Amino acid sequence: MTMDRLLAFSFLLLVSLPLWAQERSVVAEGTISYLTASNVYVKFADTEAIPLGDTLFLKKKDRWMPALVVLQKSSISCVAQPIGEWTPEKGMTLMALAPLPRPLPKEESEEPITQPGPVEPPITNLPAPQDEPVEEAEAGSPSADRKEKITGRISAASYSVFSDDAPQHRFRHGLSFRGDHLRQSPLSVEAYLTFRHVAGEWNEVTENVFDALKIFNLAVRYEPSDRTRLTLGRKINPRISSMGAIDGLQAEHAFGPFQIGLMAGSRPNLQDYRIDPSMFQAGAYLGFSTQTPGRSQQNTLAFIEQHNGAAVDRRFIYFQHTDNLLPNLNVFASCEMDLYQKVNEEVSNSLSMTNLFASLRYRFSRTLSASVSYDNRKNVIFFESFKNYIDQLIDEETRQGLRVSANYRIFKRVSLGANASWRFQKSNINTSQNINGYITYSRLPVVKGNLTLTVNALETGFQSSRYYGCRYTRDFFKGRLNSDLYYRWVDYQPTWSEEKTHQDIAGLSLSWRITRKLALYVYYEETFDARYPTVSRFNTKLMQRI
Repeated sequence: MTMDRLLAFSFLLLVSLPLWAQERSVVAEGTISYLTASNVYVKFADTEAIPLGDTLFLKKKDRWMPALVVLQKSSISCVAQPIGEWTPEKGMTLMALAPLPRPLPKEESEEPITQPGPVEPPITNLPAPQDEPVEEAEAGSPSADRKEKITGRISAASYSVFSDDAPQHRFRHGLSFRGDHLRQSPLSVEAYLTFRHVAGEWNEVTENVFDALKIFNLAVRYEPSDRTRLTLGRKINPRISSMGAIDGLQAEHAFGPFQIGLMAGSRPNLQDYRIDPSMFQAGAYLGFSTQTPGRSQQNTLAFIEQHNGAAVDRRFIYFQHTDNLLPNLNVFASCEMDLYQKVNEEVSNSLSMTNLFASLRYRFSRTLSASVSYDNRKNVIFFESFKNYIDQLIDEETRQGLRVSANYRIFKRVSLGANASWRFQKSNINTSQNINGYITYSRLPVVKGNLTLTVNALETGFQSSRYYGCRYTRDFFKGRLNSDLYYRWVDYQPTWSEEKTHQDIAGLSLSWRITRKLALYVYYEETFDARYPTVSRFNTKLMQRI
């Protein structure tokens, strides 16, 4: 380890060690806005600092009680599942306590910090919560008021990698803004943009600015009435979210339990995500939502046609369903069925299922829950956009996946969980089996904090790996500072070689809430490999909330 890396790691360690005796702190406060038979919806001013899998707490008699586990989230709301024997009620206040540095979104996560090799993506059991209040989105009910609400954040981050080669430094700047009912008017605006570049590679930015600038959301929303909504710009429609971002005009009107929607515009460019009018698309959808005591359901049926220039690229039907069939049982399913094929310039309109995803989640008790999901998705064929690759795409086989998971709270402070996933193909080229387990002890005696032990086994068509890890987290200064110290032991072996590779990975991260709206995140990690030089990663992020 070089002297600069040693000093950086020592600094972080010395800063954190004297602080392991303070209380936990609150970094986000929310209220329960909606309840279903198995889920609790919690609304926050912002969920930036709340990672998936985080625990939300209730405060009782000056003690923090673990209350909810976050399953999904949007920019202002979380879908969570209760922990322990208590009854959530609408309006209750929940706290997020000094979270770890936020897991990087997909657009940020460019350097792996876990074991080498492929990592199984999380399976989404639930439709993502929407930015609007959940009860309004599901039932189409009139909003209670049109109060102005403005939230946002500005961030600047650096990601540095050090090894025997020249160091690499990447930078990312982000802007997120949401203004609802500006000056109590029907007009709202929202935006989410990032700008990324690598030190010493500015020429790539000047050649095509959209390689660095990504516009994920930039839209104006107009609501002439409580049941009618018009959106202009780039936005993902939560009722047909698998389509991704839509550039153009979207309209929705609710009448009773039904919602009808229209959209017309274009898809983002497939190469650099810029606005591309030549990728025209249009469609319509019908929604149906009901809410009764103990049961809620939402359905969407859509018809979409996409073009590349004047030629039809894809024509398909999309269906989505979520329901609480029984108390504590949640069902989610979505599928796509293509209606258009063009092979060797011959067009046919036969029906073909392209995507199918289904999941069941059941809570047996306050301490035990389990879920199972099945994923059977084909590669979508855009006949015009990728006409040079048609033969290759047609020959690809269906990728299928099955995933099961369970969580159990053994004692008041001890919980364990396990999940397993299988992905299989007829050719056995892209198969994988992954088993993961963990045990967490909360509020340790004497040293306090939380300790988590993890084990993972992964088998794929080209490598196998074994991973063991431990993580200790602790909050200080009434939650203004959080530290996270971890170690990972990793072995992996390629299928084409008998030589195994061993790595030891150690890391430390700190998050400092400087003011109520200003926060600093610092992360340092070392990867030790006997065959290769040590690799160090040092990341920083400064975030200002609006």
